[in-house]
Amino acid sequence: MSRRSFLLGTSAALAGAAAVPGVVHASSSRTARLRPGGSSWLADAILYELYPQSFADTDGDGIGDLAGVLERLDYLDWLGVDTVWMNPIFPSPLTDAGYDISDYTGVHPRYGTADDVVAVVEAARRRGIRILFDLVAGHSSDQHPWFLRSLEDETDHRYIWASPEQLPGDGSLPEEFVASPGPRPGAFYMNYYETQPAINYGYARSNPDEPWRQPVDAEGPRRNREAMREIMDHWLSMGISGFRCDMAATLVKDDPGWVETGKLWGEFRSWLETHHPGAVMVSEWGDPATSVPAGFHGDFYLPVNGPGDGAPWRSLWRDDPYFSASGTGTASTFVRAWSEATDTIGGAGVTMMPIANHDSATRLNDGVRAAEEFPAAWTFLLTWPFVPTLYYGEEIGMRAVPGLPDVEGSQGRQNNRTPMQWDDGPNAGFSDAPADKLYLPIDPDPARPTVAAQIGDPDSLLHLVRRLIRLRKHHPELGVGSDVRVLTDGYPLTYVRGDRFLVTVNPSRDAVTVDVPDERIEHAHRVEGRGVRIGGRGLAVDGFGYAILDLGR
Repeated sequence: MSRRSFLLGTSAALAGAAAVPGVVHASSSRTARLRPGGSSWLADAILYELYPQSFADTDGDGIGDLAGVLERLDYLDWLGVDTVWMNPIFPSPLTDAGYDISDYTGVHPRYGTADDVVAVVEAARRRGIRILFDLVAGHSSDQHPWFLRSLEDETDHRYIWASPEQLPGDGSLPEEFVASPGPRPGAFYMNYYETQPAINYGYARSNPDEPWRQPVDAEGPRRNREAMREIMDHWLSMGISGFRCDMAATLVKDDPGWVETGKLWGEFRSWLETHHPGAVMVSEWGDPATSVPAGFHGDFYLPVNGPGDGAPWRSLWRDDPYFSASGTGTASTFVRAWSEATDTIGGAGVTMMPIANHDSATRLNDGVRAAEEFPAAWTFLLTWPFVPTLYYGEEIGMRAVPGLPDVEGSQGRQNNRTPMQWDDGPNAGFSDAPADKLYLPIDPDPARPTVAAQIGDPDSLLHLVRRLIRLRKHHPELGVGSDVRVLTDGYPLTYVRGDRFLVTVNPSRDAVTVDVPDERIEHAHRVEGRGVRIGGRGLAVDGFGYAILDLGR
């Protein structure tokens, strides 16, 4: 039996209990601790996404820097973070906040130097914290020397180019193509922005109507695969522990089933295990059932891609979400997708879940949810068997700030990129720069949460998050390697971890009850929680109530 064998439908039954229609049940057998696919550590990680330009500024220019990260490592260590993913710090014209890279092995001067990278990596390692960088393999900046050379040389196939005779005769351009800005005639294929020419990894299929397509084993794609290995080697040799791989599903074009894309990442994975054992690749894919077999150690659930175009994530956090005071959502969409994915990938890797990120996942505090709703969400995030991903500031309840100016191609994503709120000093402790020089304005709400205020309040969200992290680390039953038995995926979402801890969360404003078909519930004791009472073989859960109960071994 797999470590999480789910039985679907009304025929399933828990030992000694009738099945609950419409609910997914997991095996209650104890399992060994997961050590997925060449990594002994990712399954146990508490991942913290750090947007460097908004985290901490030490030189007074209004933009966060590596020295600021260095200064705040003690805070991350205190919180319990053991892995930090930093968004791009590489040289860039910043038309997409650094995801348009002009030098893959350099450091943008506004962040610091290569020596600062080494200082951060070494200081983090002394605290038991690993550093992940972004690998933006699918496109570069149009200011990268590779692209500038390709503008001068029609035989250069580093990028996807269509020559004039390959383009439509009426002068139009195919979708996603941009007219050449230099002496080279024709047009190039872009990724996302026109300033991001797509690097050529070939096409999985030929098409006589698109004669510019090159096969995946052509000279240009082979050259690019080698270049990416060299880039990875450069940073891994400086001590980082791996990469979050941007737009990972899109490298090979027109690739049904991602067959050739999977081969490409599998090639990278094989190289990684030979040359840098222990390093990891985490994908921005949104479909762990596809991406992990392709070669990744883990993959995030995201608002886009994967089952139902991101439905497992959206059903929890955005589209009539389960985590909503209205109580009209369902956790079943996520639970079923997660169970299918974990059964597919087995021990080869892990699923990963953010609530928020720098991109299209805004923040838990999105202008709709109130502060009393946050604890139930955090309890779920830190007790479900995926790798929890914290976006900077979420641990204090920073909000997505509306009405901000577009900055560096943010295109609406700036609302969740505001400066970290450290204290109640000028600029919330983020920077000594004049307020009008900040990368983005500080949240103007005078009641904005800060780290300093919440550290001083043992009942704060920050302390709750810290306690939950400590619980997860101390008890393997709450981690990825232990099984989960779902009792109900309605309100409250209730499940047993490792046949020991019962977790119940009620994101709705209405009080609810739930039967617990386990005689140990009568003598369980609360490890963490609020608004949950045991009564016989059931629980009464107040609106926004949550609890972790120890059932005993």
